[in-house]
Amino acid sequence: MKHFAVVTDGEKVSKYDNPKHLAKHEKNLKRKQKKLARKQKGSNSRNRYRKVVAKLYERLSNSRQDFLHKLSYKLVSDSQAVIVENLHLLGMVRNHNLAKAISDIGWGTFTNFLAYKLERKGAKLVEINRWFPSSKLCSNCFYQMGEMPLDVREWTCPHCGTHHDRDKNAAINIRAEGVRMLKAEGSAVSAVGGEVRPKMGRKSHLRHSPMSTEAQPSGEAKVG
Repeated sequence: MKHFAVVTDGEKVSKYDNPKHLAKHEKNLKRKQKKLARKQKGSNSRNRYRKVVAKLYERLSNSRQDFLHKLSYKLVSDSQAVIVENLHLLGMVRNHNLAKAISDIGWGTFTNFLAYKLERKGAKLVEINRWFPSSKLCSNCFYQMGEMPLDVREWTCPHCGTHHDRDKNAAINIRAEGVRMLKAEGSAVSAVGGEVRPKMGRKSHLRHSPMSTEAQPSGEAKVG
């Protein structure tokens, strides 16, 4: 959860930090919610303070939306296609240790932002099947590793000796697979691609219009 997105344009790889919006407001939010809970039900004081808490939630939502809009605009503005690994968000939030962080980060919303911005300029959103071995495939020689637990963040290819940053390698592989799909369709485009780390998923496909996500916990994993 350290990075919101890991992105490559084919020449360089960029990592965008997870802004952790909820963590920035959580202490203040808990304090105000406790204060609200102590106020007498039905009182004018309680009604006034409810607006204070609602305002804080609105500020949290606005900061998240602002970040998602700015990053999606940045990725879309210079590309004719954006390639992402699709997400099974409902499955991801079942992990109780990560559910709050995943809900805060906004990957589902972000993908929808990418989709409508791309559609508006006549560009494409390409979804790569989450079962594609993006992390386990050496982007240099295409040797595929066996199992690779999530705690393995770097690895060395036993075939060619290339040392990989897990997420950078995955982003390169996802972009390459998306470009392959676009060429098979007959498209010649400049594209950026990135990596997300789901565990389950639906079939991959090529999209030209806003996607319907199975859930939109407000919170990319890694996208590009």
